[in-house]
Amino acid sequence: MRIVIRIGGSVIANPINIELLGRYADITKQIKAEGHEVAVILGGGALARQFIGYGKELGLDVTAQDEVAISCSRLFAQLFLKRLGSLACGKVATSLDEAKQCMRDGKILVMGGLMPGNTTDTVATLVAERVHADLVVKNSDQDGVYNKDPRKYPDAVKLDKLSFEELSKVFEQNEHKAGIHQIIDPEAVKVLRRSHIKTVVVSGFKPENMLAALKGENVGTVIS
Repeated sequence: MRIVIRIGGSVIANPINIELLGRYADITKQIKAEGHEVAVILGGGALARQFIGYGKELGLDVTAQDEVAISCSRLFAQLFLKRLGSLACGKVATSLDEAKQCMRDGKILVMGGLMPGNTTDTVATLVAERVHADLVVKNSDQDGVYNKDPRKYPDAVKLDKLSFEELSKVFEQNEHKAGIHQIIDPEAVKVLRRSHIKTVVVSGFKPENMLAALKGENVGTVIS
C-alpha cells in the first residue's frame, strides 16, 4: 500500500516534542518494513505561526509570511529525515517532482511546506494525488473530524465517517490564510474532493493510531 502520513505541527511542535517525533520515526520505519511505500509530511506548528507573526510585524505580505512558515516546517522535516537515516531520501523534497522520484527510488519521502498559499495539509494531499496513494493518514491535535469546532462548542459531535462531498460543509473557513489552523485546510479539502483518496484523521498524540488506520480498525474519522 502507498501511504501518505501527515504529522500536524500542532502535535509535534506545540510545544516541540522530540520524544514524540522519535516515536513517529520508529513507527514509520515499521510501516516501511511491512512493505508499504511511505511519504511523511510535517507541519511547523507554533514555531511557524510565531514567525508568521514576526513577518506581519515587519510588514511582510501574506506570500512572504507563508515562505517563512515553510522554512520552519522544513526544519522539522529535516530532523525527521535524519532520524530515518538511509531509509529516507538524501534530502527534504521541495517539489512534487522530487517527491515522486524519491518514492520511485524506494525511499521514504519526507517533506515540509511546498509553496505559499498551501498548508502542509495541502502538500500531503497534492503528494498523495501525484503518487497515486491508497491512503492518507492525518495525525491531528483532535481525535477526528467533528460536526463543528470542539474547541468552541462543547456539544460538538465526532463523526466516524464522512464522504468527500460532505467535507467542506463541516468547516468554518473556506479560503487559505497564513497560519490557518483548521483540522483540514480549505485547499486540501478541494484536492480530496477531486482525487477521492481515502483519508483517516486520527489523534496524533498516539502514533500507534497510524498502524490501526492501516489495518482498517475503527479509529478517528474515515473520509471516503
